[in-house]
Amino acid sequence: MVAQDSSKQPLVFAYYVTGHGFGHATRVVEVARHLILAGHDVHVVTGAPDYVFTTEIQSPRLFLRKVLLDCGAVQADALTVDRLASLEKYSETAVVNRETILATEVEWLKSIKADFVVSDVVPVACRAAADAGIRSVCVTNFSWDFIYAEYVMAAGHHHRTIVWQIAEDYSHCEFLIRLPGYCPMPAFRDAIDVPLVVRRLHKPREEIRKELGIGEDVKIVILNFGGQPSGWNLKEEFLPSGWLCLVCGASESIELPPNFVKLAKDAYTPDLIAASDCMLGKIGYGTVSEALAYKIPFVFVRRDYFNEEPFLRNMLEFYQAGVEMIRRDLLTGHWGPYLEHAISLKPSYEGGINGGEVAAKILQDTAFGRSYSADKLSGSRRLRDAIVLGYQLQRVPGRDLSIPDWYANAENELGLRTGSPTALMSEDTFFTPSRPEEFEILHGDYMGLSDTMTFLKSLSELDVILVSGITEKLQKRERKAAAGLFNWEEDIFVARAPGRLDVMGGIADYSGSLVLQMPTREACHVAVQTCHPSKQRLWKHALARQNAKGQGPTPVLQIVSYGSELSNRGPTFDMDLSDFMDGVQPMSYENARNFFARDPSQRWAAYIAGTILVLMKELGVHFENSISVLVSSAVPEGKGVSSSAAVEVATMSAIAASHGINIEPRRLALLCQKVENHVVGAPCGVMDQMTSACGEANKLLAMICQPAEVLGLVDIPSHIRFWGIDSGIRHSVGGADYGSVRIGAFMGRKIIKSVAAELLSQSTANGVTSDDLEEDGIELLETEASLDYLCNLSPHRYEALYVNQLPDTILGEAFLGKYADHNDPVTVVDTTRNYGLRAATRHPIYENFRVKAFKALLTSATSDDQLTALGELLYQCHYSYSACGLGSDGTDRLVQLVQEMQHSKHSRAGEGTLYGAKITGGGSGGTVCIVGRNCLRSNEQIIQIQKRYEGATGYLPIVFEGSSPGAGRFGHLRIRRRLRSK
Repeated sequence: MVAQDSSKQPLVFAYYVTGHGFGHATRVVEVARHLILAGHDVHVVTGAPDYVFTTEIQSPRLFLRKVLLDCGAVQADALTVDRLASLEKYSETAVVNRETILATEVEWLKSIKADFVVSDVVPVACRAAADAGIRSVCVTNFSWDFIYAEYVMAAGHHHRTIVWQIAEDYSHCEFLIRLPGYCPMPAFRDAIDVPLVVRRLHKPREEIRKELGIGEDVKIVILNFGGQPSGWNLKEEFLPSGWLCLVCGASESIELPPNFVKLAKDAYTPDLIAASDCMLGKIGYGTVSEALAYKIPFVFVRRDYFNEEPFLRNMLEFYQAGVEMIRRDLLTGHWGPYLEHAISLKPSYEGGINGGEVAAKILQDTAFGRSYSADKLSGSRRLRDAIVLGYQLQRVPGRDLSIPDWYANAENELGLRTGSPTALMSEDTFFTPSRPEEFEILHGDYMGLSDTMTFLKSLSELDVILVSGITEKLQKRERKAAAGLFNWEEDIFVARAPGRLDVMGGIADYSGSLVLQMPTREACHVAVQTCHPSKQRLWKHALARQNAKGQGPTPVLQIVSYGSELSNRGPTFDMDLSDFMDGVQPMSYENARNFFARDPSQRWAAYIAGTILVLMKELGVHFENSISVLVSSAVPEGKGVSSSAAVEVATMSAIAASHGINIEPRRLALLCQKVENHVVGAPCGVMDQMTSACGEANKLLAMICQPAEVLGLVDIPSHIRFWGIDSGIRHSVGGADYGSVRIGAFMGRKIIKSVAAELLSQSTANGVTSDDLEEDGIELLETEASLDYLCNLSPHRYEALYVNQLPDTILGEAFLGKYADHNDPVTVVDTTRNYGLRAATRHPIYENFRVKAFKALLTSATSDDQLTALGELLYQCHYSYSACGLGSDGTDRLVQLVQEMQHSKHSRAGEGTLYGAKITGGGSGGTVCIVGRNCLRSNEQIIQIQKRYEGATGYLPIVFEGSSPGAGRFGHLRIRRRLRSK
């Protein structure tokens, strides 16, 4: 216990507990218990039930105040966080009444004569403490600015101020007592690490089993989903013979099978966990810490959009205590393989479990005047770092000391580039004369591409793990799964597809604009092998699922995707190919979309598996063999450089090649767009897939998106160069802002057509002469009344006849009431939403004109005027994006840095080499495209911008430069492993 200095008076601690789950309350119990044992008073401010505290602490020094000052993450169900609802609930709980909350808390803190405030990890508590003149400390493994930042990016710019406010509140905290399994928490500059905070055991394992009447011959799994599995249909056959399941949180009305036991609401779970053979549940601090402390294997199911999870999961698996279960298998009862695997593990955590006592000692010492603070930086600096790191959730080694090494190193585990600026390839290293000696290339040419060489090398090393298990470091989930994916005596098909840098055109593609796109140097590689179902090596859970059907071997799709750690998703996916069938016909796209949406942690598989369904539906392909797929993409996700298109194009290319199907690049791109629009459900245009499929290295692909007519390749003049710089703010084409702007553009087209039809009707009613001018006018109105693409309307016609007919905004319900439909097959109008209409309509009309001018300028005479004009067009595009609501703080800052560089004294003296910049792709973050002179000075200025951005934000941005061939140019490789000498 914590000893109190006898010369000191007892202290009064105010301990605030966040409103998310029991895990926070249970660890607060341990810290508070030790403070009370040391003779101090502890006032706990919480929304958790009293029994959570009073079961462990029976003392008059414990005071419970039932107040909820934040809401945590709102969960749609036991495994899914509703990101937008979380932000809205937090706004309702902590923002709307903020001034009242602060006044109330300051008054309360003074009324109890609080000496010290502790927060786990309620933001406003730190600010209230500061206002009351009281010191405060946070005790946690994550902070809400980090968690909510990704929610903000998914929900659009709405509620952005929430993250700023939370980080500012935390900046009033003196320091952080940091628990194991922690996330990056840049709002706290001083951190003191303590051991696991774990509730103590009351009774030994044998006594608990005796009370339950369960012998040692019975295997026990405790089902622990935070009190939320009450609606699940648990069946007797879910458990293997000889197993019993203890169910936490089941409702009183639910009837359980005989091998399931309902636990009381106030059951003391640490004792029950320690008495079990394994635990099945969702990851949280409480479950993970208790599993590690009591060496109980944990079978876990991923929780969607809870950004604390990957850090806890890695800690769990690092100590060999974790087994991941696919959600589909949880709900359908294929538990057996996972439970049997779990009890074969030997959890190895040997660290301390007295974090509650250690934290209490630090809190007591600090309250008595000892200084633990080491590096006190300003609140504004903390705030800046918190926002930037939180927004882009970057996890690159060396960026922030609060990222665990074993987590950060996952990015470079395979030696593959995954977007880290430390892994940028130089011009000299991209093309190499070496050859992939491990494989015989039976078809195709790897074209000297070093990333293809690296991918083939990684393939050749996979079976080393399978046959020797050489080191623990190599025993990662992705590598272990991939090691058994292929039969090395059979052919493997490899395809490659790059990302794309949106030079001009962007979101105007869905309105039919001309676009100019450059394929990036970064690319996605996909390896595919087919085999008879009887020869496929299935993963245990897939084999168990197949055996349960009793039909013998059937075709199965198995996918391994590298990089799962960087995006908090599952590394593997599998399904029976028969799941794509609805009777004798392929399932509908809507059903497929729902199929993949059932488990958001595996929704990524829709980009890959969806290519198979599209080939079935659009080309009538029958898949009779099993398919194994390995995906390795160096195109960073969420950066606005079309990582999804690269995956789709590479996958479909490899699958088509493995089945002897020849698809020309343009059609391949259109088919891949169907994957994204109809299977994934993202309303993207076609330029991303077209660039990935049809692009050429160091050229711009010129295409009119009506729907996808390639005009040709535009040479980039030797004196001009394009760069991309990542803002660090995550971009998603499926985000709400992109979709609403697209809807606004289609609404605008519908209104323009209606206005044109009305003008045409009025002209006809009034009678017209055969005057040529009038005839031309009528023909124009006829064309505009049937306008197929918004970009076919010229800017001058738009300004002359239509701009004043368009409202700035319109409510979805009002639009549908007057116009019935906006005629976009891949988006749906929300009747309750107010859409920005005029800016969304204007953008593609003017952007199409800008792209045409840009293309013409590329072939004009070389001069500063040429470069200045090109840059000006980029700037105009950027501000037009912003007018639509698709800007972001990070991209605006990068564009401003380019402008400052362009207009500096050196530039005015004739030394300027950068001329313009713009946000790219779907906007709302992602990458900025920069145009400049192709010279050494330009590269120096790009590096200066990179460093200045890091200095201002704390984030070192990735620089995209260089180009590589599209999937059509690369074709495919058919390879076979060379026989190794024995």
